[in-house]
Amino acid sequence: MKLPLNLLKDFVVMSPNKAATVERFDPGLYERLDKTYGSFEGHDLISCHEFDVDWPSWEMHPHGDEIVVLLAGSTTFHLQAEDGDKTIELSEPGQYVIVPKGIWHTAKTPEFSRVLFITPGQETQNRAL
Repeated sequence: MKLPLNLLKDFVVMSPNKAATVERFDPGLYERLDKTYGSFEGHDLISCHEFDVDWPSWEMHPHGDEIVVLLAGSTTFHLQAEDGDKTIELSEPGQYVIVPKGIWHTAKTPEFSRVLFITPGQETQNRAL
């Protein structure tokens, strides 16, 4: 493994026993994740993404909270919570949101942003906006 690693080029899969496996971010990544990790039960995915447009869908993680950390730019998270919809603006590097398990969420990105995700990947669901 060539060091240092870069989260813009690689994802990290944390196993239930907290062993880290580096997975190259390429067009076959998600197919490879499904094949290698099955249902992703007990695994977390650590990834960094760059956005310059709004997310095209909602997502939800039924098996754990997701941690989302702003590294650059700004973005607004929209959560469909049981006690009403919530909007959380992240505008300073280091700000973060914890998206509770089972909560549908999406993001609006008015400018370039870079975001770090720690995601419980098992049975992640997506739906159109």
